[in-house]
Amino acid sequence: MSACSVNRRRILSLWLPRLPIDRIKRFFDGGLGDPSIVVTKDNNALVIHALDEAAERLGLHIGLPLANARAMCPDLKVFDADIAADTKTLSDIADWCDRFTPLVALDPPHGLFLDITGCAHLFGGEAALLQTLVRALARQGFAVSAAIAATSVCARTLTRQVPGTIVADGGEAEAVSRLPVSALGAVDAITVGLRRAGLKTIGDVASREPHEITARFGARFSTLLAHALGQGDAPINPRKPLPDYIVEKRFAEPIATDTMIAMTLSRLADTLVTSMEKQGKGARRLEAAFFRTDGVVRTIMVETGRPVTRSAVIDRLFRERLDALADPLDPGFGFDMVRLSASRTEIVVQEQRDLDAHVHDNDELAALIDRIAARIGGKRVVVHLPQDTHIPERAVLAAPAQHHLATAMQAEWPARIESEPPLRPLRLFDRPEPIKVPFATVPDGAPHQFTWRRALHAVVRVEGPERIAMEWWRQDGKQLTRDYFRVEDAEGLRFWIFRDGLYDSELMDEEGKPVPANWYVHGLFA
Repeated sequence: MSACSVNRRRILSLWLPRLPIDRIKRFFDGGLGDPSIVVTKDNNALVIHALDEAAERLGLHIGLPLANARAMCPDLKVFDADIAADTKTLSDIADWCDRFTPLVALDPPHGLFLDITGCAHLFGGEAALLQTLVRALARQGFAVSAAIAATSVCARTLTRQVPGTIVADGGEAEAVSRLPVSALGAVDAITVGLRRAGLKTIGDVASREPHEITARFGARFSTLLAHALGQGDAPINPRKPLPDYIVEKRFAEPIATDTMIAMTLSRLADTLVTSMEKQGKGARRLEAAFFRTDGVVRTIMVETGRPVTRSAVIDRLFRERLDALADPLDPGFGFDMVRLSASRTEIVVQEQRDLDAHVHDNDELAALIDRIAARIGGKRVVVHLPQDTHIPERAVLAAPAQHHLATAMQAEWPARIESEPPLRPLRLFDRPEPIKVPFATVPDGAPHQFTWRRALHAVVRVEGPERIAMEWWRQDGKQLTRDYFRVEDAEGLRFWIFRDGLYDSELMDEEGKPVPANWYVHGLFA
C-alpha cells in the first residue's frame, strides 16, 4: 500500500450509536418490528442503555428508567445489555475496517478511529472513502456516522454533531466553533461550569485566553480543546502494530473456490518476497487475512524458525495451515479482498551452503518443524533446553522449537559416565507421586518396602542418598531438603524415590517434636 507525502494526518472517526440494539437486530430476519431497547442496571434500577429509531420517536431516551419506558410504550421489546458481545462486535468491525487502512484504533464504547493519511486516493478520495465505508456498514445493519479531520478529537466531535463532515486541513477551529461545549465529551462538571460562565459553544471557549481556561478547568481540558481546534493532536493507539510488509488483492467479483484462494495467496507470496528481497529481509511471521463481502474477516497466521525468502515455502506453509483448520475457511458469498502481510521480518544472513552439510541438515529440520507447526500449532512442537539447576523438575525447559532450535542444537548436556548407571531416570514425572513407607532406616536410610499405586514393592537394592537442597531464592521456606535414592524391587523395577525433609532439623512440628516423613516417587529407570 503506497502513501503520499502529507503535512498533517487525516483521521476518520466512525461512530455506531445504536450498536447494542443493532447487534441484536441482526439475528432477526426482517427486524424486530416493535420498538426495542437494551437495558442495563444502574443504581439497582434498570435503565435504557440503547434504543432503536422507533423507540426514540416515542420519546424514549438513554438513561430513562425501564418502568417509565413501559408506561409510555407497553408493547416495548426489552433486551439485556451484553457489554462483552458489544465489544466483540466492535472489534469485528475494526477488523473489517482494516481493508481501508491498517491503522485502526478503538474509540470506546461504540467508536473507531481510522488513520487514512495517504491512502484515501486509493478509494477515490476522502469523500468516496467515507461514503463507501458508511454505506457498507449500513448494509450490514448498523446505524453509523462518520467525519474526517486532521485530529482525532475534532473528527470525533463532528461525527457526533455534524456527521458526514470533511474538514480541510486548517479548518478545524471554524468547523467546531458553533457546536455546543458538551460536544467535546468533557466531564459533566466542566460542561456545567462552562455554561454557568456563559460559554455555551466551543467558539466561546476558544475566544478566551488559554491560561484562563487552564486555571479554571485544568490542563487536561485545555489540551482537549486545543486538539478539537486542530492545534496538535495526541496519536491514536492502533489495535495492531503496522506490519513490515503488506500486499493485497481486491476483486470486482468475489472469489469462493479453494483453487482461486490458493492461486491468490501464491501470487501475493511472490509479490511479498520480491519486496522483502530488495531490502535483504526474510519473513518470520506471516498473516493472511480474508475479507468476506458480508463483513466477516478471517485471519490465519504462520510462523517460521528461520527467515523465509522463497514464495514456494510461504505457499506450502499456508496450504498446510488451511488443510489443518478445525474450522474450515468459509467463503460465504465470497471474498472481495485477500491480504498477505509480514508482521515480523529479519535480515537474511548469507551462509556457506555448498561445502557445509550441516547447514543443509539444519535447513531441512527447520522446514520440517515449520510444516508440523503450521498443522498442529507452534506451541506443540518443542525442544528441551538444559537449565543450570540441581532441582530435577527444573533441570529441563520445554521451549517452542521454531524459536529455540539453534539454541537446542548447541546446548551441552551432562555427560554420562561410561559403565555407570544413569544418575537420573529416563522417565521423570511432572509431579512427584506420594508413596507409603511403613518404616525406613533413620536418619539417612532408604525404606525396606513401599506402596505405590496400591502395589507393594519390596526393596532389594539401594543406591544413595543424593541430597538436594531447594533453591532458597525461589521458594518461601516451605520446601524441604530432599534425599534421593535409586532403588530396585524384587521384580527388577527401578525407581527414583526421595524423602522430603531431614529428620533432625526439618521434620519437626511447632512444639519441636518429630513428625513422620513424606516419601515420593519421582521417576522410573529403564
